[in-house]
Amino acid sequence: MTTILNADLHCHSVVSDGTLTPEELAARASANGVELWALTDHDEIGGVQRAALAAKAHGLKFLTGVEISVTFIGQTVHIVGLGFDADNNQLHEGLRRTRGGRKERAMEMSDGLAQVGISGAYEGALKFVGNPELISRTHFARFLVESGVCKETNEVFRKFLTEGKPGFVPHRWATLKDAVTWITEAGGMAVIAHPARYKFTPNEEFALFNEFKNHGGQGVEVVTGSHSAAEYLVYAETAKEFGLAASRGSDFHSPGESHTELGSLPLLPGQLTPVWEALAGRIQ
Repeated sequence: MTTILNADLHCHSVVSDGTLTPEELAARASANGVELWALTDHDEIGGVQRAALAAKAHGLKFLTGVEISVTFIGQTVHIVGLGFDADNNQLHEGLRRTRGGRKERAMEMSDGLAQVGISGAYEGALKFVGNPELISRTHFARFLVESGVCKETNEVFRKFLTEGKPGFVPHRWATLKDAVTWITEAGGMAVIAHPARYKFTPNEEFALFNEFKNHGGQGVEVVTGSHSAAEYLVYAETAKEFGLAASRGSDFHSPGESHTELGSLPLLPGQLTPVWEALAGRIQ
């Protein structure tokens, strides 16, 4: 019988591009009735030990987590890793290589914004960065909101930070095979994050899921903060089609920015295998 849990297995702290500490997130998850939690910072597991200790202090079941940036058919795709050994050297080295190049990319983004009259964006974005190795578009967006250029971060992305806009600079991340291999060889499960967000054709999406499965990927986020109710059902069917376990996570970043609160998502649709059943032995 499927175990029904209020699990939130996708969120971000100040270690990447969130605004709360791992300890604050653990407290917030616990207060919101989350029963199983994972911190999934971008390309970094430096907050995992703090998150595990904070989860234990709140009596909260915990899985190690990370969200790895991948380039697939010219687009950035995110692969969440859950339940891995956080001391695995291959995973650490792979994430270190993936983080490389963010500074150079950020400086190019700043140059692009300067050309449309927004100066000092790199230095401004750094004020919002907990870890300079992980400077990202989100940090630039917060600077442009603080500067009054835009009213909210979503507006910044639309006007300045998406493809074809002045602050957009593509970055070549890890390969899909790399990310899945690092996670699985560290004893964890690889999960495709928020699949509805990618602008793939049906054939390209099939290729993503097929290649992911062939490399050893085992899960997909079905219920997540950026999916609609209709998309929950679409990706429930995709999970069944490819024999993947189903995950659930808010993708929470900040109380002031995130539309989906920790622990507030609907439960997974029925007749799916939750990722936590396959990872039962890895839950702390």
